[in-house]
Amino acid sequence: MRQILTVCLILAGLLLSATAAPQGAEPSAPPLTIDEVLSPAHRTAFRLPSYYWLPGDGILLFDPAKKDAERVLERYDPATGARTPLLADPAAALKGLNELLTAGGGTAEEHLGEPLELDAAGKRALHLIADDVFLQDLVSGAFRRITRTPAAEAEPHFSPDGRWVAYHREHNLYVTRLADGKEHALTRDGRDTLLNGTLSWVYWEEIFGREDLGYWWSPDSTAMVYLKSDESKVPVSYFPDYEPATPAVHRQRYPKAGETNPSVSVWLAEVPSGKARRVAFTDPELEYVVRVHWLPHGRSVAVQTMNRAQNRLKLWLVDRRRATARVILTEESPTVVSIHDDLAFTADGARFVWASERDGRNRLYLYEISGKLVRALTPANLLVRASSGVAWVRGGLCALDEAGGWIYYTATDGAPIAPALYRSPLAGGAAERLTREPGSHRVGFSPSRQYFFDEHSSMRRPPGLTLHRADGEAMRVVAAPAVDHAAKLGLLYPEYLAIPAEDGFALPAQILKPAALEPGRRYPVILYVYGGPNAPVVGDRWGRDLLMNNLLVQRGYIWMAVDNRSASGLGKALEDTVHHKLMSGGEVADIVAAVRWIKRQPWADPERVGVWGWSGGGTFTVQLMSQSREFRAGIAVAGVYDFRYYDSVWAEHLLGLPKDNPEGYKAGAPATWAKNLHGRLFLVHGLADDNVHPQNAWRLTDELIAAKIPFDLMVYPRQGHGIRAPASYRHLMTALLDFWERWLKGVNGER
Repeated sequence: MRQILTVCLILAGLLLSATAAPQGAEPSAPPLTIDEVLSPAHRTAFRLPSYYWLPGDGILLFDPAKKDAERVLERYDPATGARTPLLADPAAALKGLNELLTAGGGTAEEHLGEPLELDAAGKRALHLIADDVFLQDLVSGAFRRITRTPAAEAEPHFSPDGRWVAYHREHNLYVTRLADGKEHALTRDGRDTLLNGTLSWVYWEEIFGREDLGYWWSPDSTAMVYLKSDESKVPVSYFPDYEPATPAVHRQRYPKAGETNPSVSVWLAEVPSGKARRVAFTDPELEYVVRVHWLPHGRSVAVQTMNRAQNRLKLWLVDRRRATARVILTEESPTVVSIHDDLAFTADGARFVWASERDGRNRLYLYEISGKLVRALTPANLLVRASSGVAWVRGGLCALDEAGGWIYYTATDGAPIAPALYRSPLAGGAAERLTREPGSHRVGFSPSRQYFFDEHSSMRRPPGLTLHRADGEAMRVVAAPAVDHAAKLGLLYPEYLAIPAEDGFALPAQILKPAALEPGRRYPVILYVYGGPNAPVVGDRWGRDLLMNNLLVQRGYIWMAVDNRSASGLGKALEDTVHHKLMSGGEVADIVAAVRWIKRQPWADPERVGVWGWSGGGTFTVQLMSQSREFRAGIAVAGVYDFRYYDSVWAEHLLGLPKDNPEGYKAGAPATWAKNLHGRLFLVHGLADDNVHPQNAWRLTDELIAAKIPFDLMVYPRQGHGIRAPASYRHLMTALLDFWERWLKGVNGER
């Protein structure tokens, strides 16, 4: 009842603002063009410097918004705000790098790129250039080539003591001793179907958050724990090219729902000998290895594993000397358990902080190493949540400060999603909010835990970077928000609103409209959706598509985004409403209720509402158009249209095995309902999409043809899931604008 009343009060105010209140000054800048929207200059203007913490809490910055010649590592003085180039002569460093490259038959670099990693002392940096590993001395600027091989190296990382660099190449794991440059192979059995220290596609995408790192240094730099993945039984998918005359075919090991997964084992190897032992787990249902952490003392490794049903996660403690494992904690759920990065051990390894959603909201808890619960550390009213990263990898724990007796974490307390920094006492007690400004905060702590950087933005404020003391006190603005640049573009900003579902649930929404609505005019509305569990598109943060959405408004549209309740990010209890019913568990009903509310507003043309989305949003677009008659047109980019065609980890996390839930797979597949599609559909797919395979688009196309339903289709050769090639992406954005003009405003869409 309280929730319904809140919605009514919010709506009463928003109805007034939506018809009268401007969102900002009428833009004085020339109208946006597609080239301006896609201009790298505009995109980099809103990017923030990268920062590197050094011993003693020193700071280095790398600013991507600067011109090429000025884009170098800089030493930052927090007392004065002064930024000085780290190298006395960057041009000489670049010249030395180019001499190394040309001598080895490589391609000269135009400018120094951002380093991949600094060593613990902050004196050397790693670069990956022309598929080889380079070491740079940050005092002299001189480069040194670490590898020179025809094959590509990947994921180079310093050992904790800075004496070694590890990397993987052709499915094997290597280390090079920096003192003498000698390379040592830690594994030798790697091949196309046996991967050491590198991840299979499904682990890279769904488990480790798109990071191809499957090895971890011991704290004393004398050992490595790594994953060995056997993909020999994983089915193969094929992607034909158009060249040469008989086209080349690209192959991918990709387990689809119900198919055989990679067999992954955990190994401990000594450095540099490579002498290795396989860790023994006594668990017959072990299917996935989802996380690996060394304890600070280096005598043990924490490994997390999960069963195929993904409803039981075990935390194991592995004895380094014996390579044996014992379970210290088990998380179970009647639905599924989420993978997270919220694990931190005290220095002596006696206690650890752990995240759990056992009460329907993500909270942090303190445990003894035996697995005995000590206490909850975060209050029930806060939802611990990361402010960045992929939605399916959780992680809000920012720092464990034993000396000060605190844990620091980002969390949100409602809609719109806007993670702020909080801290709670390890000994128990009230939580304290440290970042006060509205909006989203992404935080990085110094080694001493005495300071933190705050990357902050909101719907109406471009990203900015500030330095703070650990208690939240602001010390200095490092990079001010690019407000002037936004003003030059005449940007308008979205407003937050809550739209009632049929049962009164407050659906989070955003609206971007002209600064002054013309009295009596009804505007076509474009609705953006995603719809996947715990993946909100509505949040109080700077929108990466703000320029494109402004272009739509300038062309006479109103842009909106709405989250169904399972996508809202407001807690696991809401995600669980679609367990085994993905795309058929109430998502459509929520968005249809929102659309019907939109159509009742005096500024909306009820006959000209469009919907679009990418990936899961493409899936949801077709589902909405097939199970309602609310949309005149829709655009579906790179969508899954039958979840039997999607990868095992993600599909089964939400729908279970196809043999156990055939009706759930059928009901959640837009291809099942394609014969009922209403409105004009524009279907888009990249022909080299190794995430959502093109067979999804071909299945939907075939169903629409059989049902005699006209539609538009655009495919992009050699393009993957993101259609990232500049020419292809520009072509796509232009095609989307043209489609809206034809079907919501123009010849086909005008009333």
